[in-house]
Amino acid sequence: MRTSKFPCRGLDYRLCLLTFAVCLLLFGSVSRLNIPNVSYATVSKIQHYNPKRVISKGKGYPPVLAYWILGTKGESKKMLRLLKAVYHPRNQYLLQLDDDSSESERIDLAVSVKSLEVFEEFGNVNVIGKSYAINRMGSSSLSAPLHAAALLLKLNPDWDWFITLSASNYPLMTQDDILHAFTFLPTDVNFIHYTNKTVRNEQRDINQIVVDPSLHYEKSSPLFFAVESRETPDAFKLFRGSPWVILTRTFMEYCVSGWDNLPRKLLMFFSNVAYPLEAYFHTVLCNSPEFKDTLVDNNLMYSLWDTDPSESQLLDMSHYDIMLESGAAFARPFGEGDLVLEKIDDLILNRSSNGLVQGEWCSNSEVNKTSEAEEEFFCSLSGNIDAVKPGSFGIKFKTLLAEIVNSSKYRTSQCKF
Repeated sequence: MRTSKFPCRGLDYRLCLLTFAVCLLLFGSVSRLNIPNVSYATVSKIQHYNPKRVISKGKGYPPVLAYWILGTKGESKKMLRLLKAVYHPRNQYLLQLDDDSSESERIDLAVSVKSLEVFEEFGNVNVIGKSYAINRMGSSSLSAPLHAAALLLKLNPDWDWFITLSASNYPLMTQDDILHAFTFLPTDVNFIHYTNKTVRNEQRDINQIVVDPSLHYEKSSPLFFAVESRETPDAFKLFRGSPWVILTRTFMEYCVSGWDNLPRKLLMFFSNVAYPLEAYFHTVLCNSPEFKDTLVDNNLMYSLWDTDPSESQLLDMSHYDIMLESGAAFARPFGEGDLVLEKIDDLILNRSSNGLVQGEWCSNSEVNKTSEAEEEFFCSLSGNIDAVKPGSFGIKFKTLLAEIVNSSKYRTSQCKF
């Protein structure tokens, strides 16, 4: 009989049992999402997308983007500002506050979304009503985007790309610009950034066994680190990179449904790895014969994660020019109410601090004074939702994406570390 490559010899027996139980729990939570009678009770006012105006799909029409926006305690206002900055009626949006937020904050977020006529008109914004613990270092951070993708597939599977954002992200161009550029791309391209470091240099971290108690506790808890490590796997190669990704619907269906064993096998392995979100999707892509040739080494995100290891540093006015020169569609991390956000709103998005971004779908606008100190922009809902009107950023972005997708450097090198 073939023996396990990761025996419990030398480890505490109870630790082995706990590790095995956590793996089963994580696998079971994802598997249940595929059951047809899955409960939608965790999403506020969740319903299948049924817009009053049908969105046209197909050649020549813009794609549909599915956004997952994650926040924590005290970030609901940042999430709403980000939502308005990336909103377009063609897209799908799922907002989530983690367990550090209070029930009242989650209710307030859902009420704020429901109070806007545009969101109600198109019915494409949903808020997850029930929170759960998420430890950014542990496997609970990996289960969250898989859960979000599964919910978005249940809400309306007719989208093309899955985009992960946090409340600290912000767009560097309008949705008309982004949709225009993506219109001319093949819908099988995955945008994901790989680290320049080799996995060999980080093998010690990968082999370290950790347990994330946040999977079975109501509140986020510190990771439990085992004293001994496990052997390096030889059934697959390991890859790492940025946790912020833009992935195709087909690939996310593959990760959630797993019509072969690879996504499940890797999910079991990464359930006991620190920072699995920086490795799981990267490893699945590069080890899958079906998807390894569908990715480009660029997640279209300008992030200090790639340029400075300091987590405390935030983007500010001093980064403005270099952000725009990077050609990225999004940037992070920003502090709440930073002046650089106002500059982006004014010079790039052409929106008020509390308004939506105008576009071909809402070219006729109204201004509603909700208070003496606040003005909110509302679209008249009479525009063409199947048309986009790109500006100079969108035209340049289209050219950049075409160069990236067609470049052999991006399409072949990242899976050969």
